[in-house]
Amino acid sequence: MAKLTFYGGIGMITGANFLLEADGMRILIDCGFFQGCDICDEKNSATFPYDPASIDVLLVTHAHIDHTGRIPYLVKSGFRGKIVSTPPTKEISELLFFDSIEIEQNKKKVGGRSLLYDKEDVRKTMMLWSGIPYHEAINLSKNLCASFKNAGHILGSAMIEIVRTIKAGEAEKRIVFTGDLGNSPDPILPDTEIVNDADYLVIESVYGDRNHEDRGFRKERLEDAVERTVQMRGVLLIPAFSIERTQELLFEIGEMMRASKIPLVLTFLDSPLSIKAVDIYKKYSDYLNQGVKKQSEKGRLFASPQLMLIKTSDESKNIDKFPNPKIIIAGSGMSDAGRIIFHEKKYLEDPRTTLLFVGYQIPGSLGRKLHDGVKEITISDKKISVRARIESISGYSAHKDRDGLMQFVENSADRLKQVFVVMGEPKSSMFLIQRIRDYLGLNAYMPKEGEIIELDF
Repeated sequence: MAKLTFYGGIGMITGANFLLEADGMRILIDCGFFQGCDICDEKNSATFPYDPASIDVLLVTHAHIDHTGRIPYLVKSGFRGKIVSTPPTKEISELLFFDSIEIEQNKKKVGGRSLLYDKEDVRKTMMLWSGIPYHEAINLSKNLCASFKNAGHILGSAMIEIVRTIKAGEAEKRIVFTGDLGNSPDPILPDTEIVNDADYLVIESVYGDRNHEDRGFRKERLEDAVERTVQMRGVLLIPAFSIERTQELLFEIGEMMRASKIPLVLTFLDSPLSIKAVDIYKKYSDYLNQGVKKQSEKGRLFASPQLMLIKTSDESKNIDKFPNPKIIIAGSGMSDAGRIIFHEKKYLEDPRTTLLFVGYQIPGSLGRKLHDGVKEITISDKKISVRARIESISGYSAHKDRDGLMQFVENSADRLKQVFVVMGEPKSSMFLIQRIRDYLGLNAYMPKEGEIIELDF
């Protein structure tokens, strides 16, 4: 028997944190930030509900901060075990940790809060961290072995498969933690690998209750947004997540310009973090799909006509001096921090502006409020009347939609004993659970936070 405890990512998208106890091992899966809720700061800084020093190994699905953000805090709190992920996840995580410290330092100046961890904690964290490629065995104990399978979500993203063999000749038992599953086919990443032999499945459900737009339609809408910006001599603002979404946008805008599908418009990538992430994507081009890998070999990866990379804050402020029309891609993706908020402060009152969302907006975030049609917001104590056009393209989501999630589960339907649906808003999770029960006849369940489940594993 084994025990699985759900410490985060329950009833909400963020805060992924699961503990598997099997064969004398205590294995943690992800340790992410809680985001987008009124008490998230308190949840992030709370004492862990388990002894960090008792954890033998932490396996990391991917680098997004809602799956990794508390790892340095875990180390600061006494964890001394091994941390394992794919190599790109390790490098991107380190980049995001230092960025997170800068964000927290800014919050500290405003609210007088103490930092959750510092740069020394990050350095100690990275000393414990190993990068292991997809499909390479990670020996956990005499009877337990883990490996990573490509989730197709962001560069280096992985599903974690843990296999238990008790006796020679006896059937292996498998539990799979999906992390976040990619919206395949993806312009720059390989497809999500098929899993067809899981006994237990812990699956995300961000888009468990709805489907995305057609990929061809999403390109048309992006083309329309750019063309309208040019016609109106306005500004196209795109709050973009620094990892994956920004790289997709750069790739597709560059392709459209080279094919003369959109005019040559001055495009600003105003995100030092995204620029550094692009370098990591180029370094790990073997993790990209074959077509994009060839572009990387030719030195054309993410190269876009009219693209300007903005690194310093002074350069960011000077964007305003360039005449319209122009495209500004800046973090953060949910408009809750980063340079995008300064551009929103400048341009949202102008009806010639289009604010284009290309990713999920967590409830409570400024992005979600703008997405839902709020007409007045406050940024840096300034009240702003929102006159800009607000648009959203769901086809750029890096998550599988309802049908994609159902197909993923169906691949293991003949073997699955139980499906645990996590990492989604309650309505999305419950919708997916009901469909799994109704269409596949499987035991699907949304656990409670802190709930312990015994598994025949």
